[in-house]
Order: sequence, then structure tokens, then C-alpha cells
Amino acid sequence: MAKMLPEYRSSDVITRYGEGVPVLSRKDIPYEADCIFNAGVTAYKGKYYMVFRNDYRFDGEGAFEKCAIGIAQSDDGIRWDVENRIFLKPEDLGDPDVTKVYDPRLTVIEDELYMCFAVDTHHGVRGGIAKIHHVNEEGEKVEVLHLTAPDNRNMVLFPEKVGGRYVRLERPFPVYSRGGIDRFDIWISFSTDLRYWGDTKLLLGVEDVPFANDKIGPGAPPIRTKEGWLVLFHAVDIDRTRGKNGWEEKWQKRYFAGVMLLDLLDPSKILGISKEPLIAPETAWETDEGFRTNVVFPGGLIPEKDGTVKIYYGASDTVECLATAKITDLIALCREG
Repeated sequence: MAKMLPEYRSSDVITRYGEGVPVLSRKDIPYEADCIFNAGVTAYKGKYYMVFRNDYRFDGEGAFEKCAIGIAQSDDGIRWDVENRIFLKPEDLGDPDVTKVYDPRLTVIEDELYMCFAVDTHHGVRGGIAKIHHVNEEGEKVEVLHLTAPDNRNMVLFPEKVGGRYVRLERPFPVYSRGGIDRFDIWISFSTDLRYWGDTKLLLGVEDVPFANDKIGPGAPPIRTKEGWLVLFHAVDIDRTRGKNGWEEKWQKRYFAGVMLLDLLDPSKILGISKEPLIAPETAWETDEGFRTNVVFPGGLIPEKDGTVKIYYGASDTVECLATAKITDLIALCREG
């Protein structure tokens, strides 16, 4: 008999905005859109900026014909003004090998705005780093600084250099070396110029996360606290007895948001990690409605002046939601773990 997986609940330290009501969905988009999720969010020059994944033209079975990135601004981080244009399309990268661009993350470093993203190509999944230049009132220009070799994605940048080097977290896809199954972990790499990366080492293995049996990966870019770098990550379990959970014939995975604390001077050192999920799928938007249900995917962690953070996460690969928490409570979860 298959082992029953625990029915995890979200931590008491988080509060969902509007009891889980999305802050962005397809109805807010002034152009063709089906699923709006896995957004990167940051505070920049007095506003909140969001770049979001837009999957559209569903084939009725399990895939979308189109995938691109949109952009929005907000004064309060809740109500969003979506620009009436697609921000980044596969063809904008100028590489005919690229078929999709998605899952963006935003980081401000030395008052400049950077975006990590993923691309699907005919020869594998690649992670990208770009600088966003504000050109004029017409919009922005994206300058691609780096694309990884396949297979790598879910990259996030630290908001400042550590020991004179840029730092990123990433999630390679070592299928062959991990036995031909999903056993994907979180790695850390360093760079002096954001273009060339190395000194790569394992940060956290999926086997070290009690609420994951399938894979883990970086979520939101880290934020600095007095106690260390606060990091959100996603963690996945799989149950082969699960059936139809969403629009596909079968969806057997469940995604959580987790939290850990890294050393300020040596971010390859984990100071603590919560042994329970920070956010587990619970609301109707997370468990009942959408393309792939039972999915919580964090992509934004914004510190506020009152000691709280805004946590942005995709729900059911369909909408973007918001939760809040106190920074001290998140640190305590990591320390207790």
C-alpha cells in the first residue's frame, strides 16, 4: 500500500491577502491571457514592479501554444496597473532556438533593476539574467547579460554583492546523474560581472526538506536581515495515487513555499530552515481552481518599513496571490527548524 503523505497546513505566521483572493489574474490583462502566475515583484523607485508569466492559447490537453512575460506597476502592491503590451516574447531574444520565456524574478542591485528568467529551447531549458533599462515613457529595454547552458532554471539574484561577488541561487536539472527521476536541488554560484558564473556548490538537497520528496528550487530573491539572508524556496511532493487536479488528465504533484536563513558573509552556509511549509495549498484558488491545482510557487519577497514582508506567489499555475508576515516570525521559524 502506498504511503499516505501528510496533509500540511500553512504556518500561522502568514496572512493571506483577502483570504486568498488573487491580486492579478487573466481578467486584469488588457491582451490575450489564460494563466497569470509565477511573478517576480520588487520595490523600485517609489513603486512596486511586477513581471509575470502569461500562458495562453491552451490546447485543451496539457500545453499552451504561447508563453510570454508581462509587466505591471502598483503604488501599494495590491492594485496593479498592467501595461498594454507584452513585455518580453521569445522572439525578442533574437535566438530562433528559443520557444518560450517565463518565470521571471526581479532584483534591485546598486539601484539598477535586474531580471532572472527561464527559456525553453529546442535543445533544453536555460536560465537567463537581464538588465532592465528604462528608455522613456514608452517602456523599457531588456539587455540579456547571461544565459546558462542546459539544463538550468529558477535562478534568483541576491540584492547586493557578498565578498565582492554577485551571488545567485539556481536549480539545475541533473536527470541522468540523479537516477533518471525528479531529484532537483538548490545550488549556489558566484560571479564578478553577472555574465560569467562559477564556484558552484550544492546549497540544499531535496532530501534535507521534510515536506519534499520530489524536488526543490529557489523562490523569491533573498532579502537581507540582521540575522542573515532570508530566502523563500519551493518544495514539491508527489503522490502517484493523485488523479485529475486541474485541466490536465492527471496532476500528481503538490507545491509548497518554504523558508530558510543563510549566513550574511557566507551565503553557502545555512543557518536554519523551517521543517514545515510556510505556505501550503489550502484556499479554493490553490486547491480547487486552475490549470494545475495544489500549487503554491513563491516569487517575490518585499520588506516593508513596519517590519513585515509581502510574499507574492503563483497559485495553481493560474493566478498571482499575496500573503504577509513579520520578518521576525520568519526568522524564528528558521531558527526553530
